[in-house]
Amino acid sequence: METPAHENNAPTPAQRALDALSENTEDAVALDALANSDVLIPVPDDAGDEEAADPGAVALPVLEQPGGTQVVPVFTSELEMAGLLPFVSRYRLVPLGALAAQWPADDLSLTIDGSSEHRLTLSSEGVRTLLARP
Repeated sequence: METPAHENNAPTPAQRALDALSENTEDAVALDALANSDVLIPVPDDAGDEEAADPGAVALPVLEQPGGTQVVPVFTSELEMAGLLPFVSRYRLVPLGALAAQWPADDLSLTIDGSSEHRLTLSSEGVRTLLARP
């Protein structure tokens, strides 16, 4: 029995939350759903196996945008990650709310699904105030 292709590509709860936020940035239900979702954080190729598997530490991949803005890309699925970073072979699955609760105070933005139509980019303050969960 074959499964139709559209079922394999059904949007995740995080992607549905991003879609809702693209229409209403103050949607509290969507923000909660997003904060309670797991995201994929790419592991740099130069990270050792021990470092990549350490549950107590997550190295954030930082990309520099034109103009010098620094952004950390995270993704809601492997498909979304492959769309922006096709050569990344490893990632960590991390609860977004927990990541946001420990977000650095400096000017480091977060982009969720950066190559998709439902992408969301938040400033450092936005990450901590909108997504942080205990």
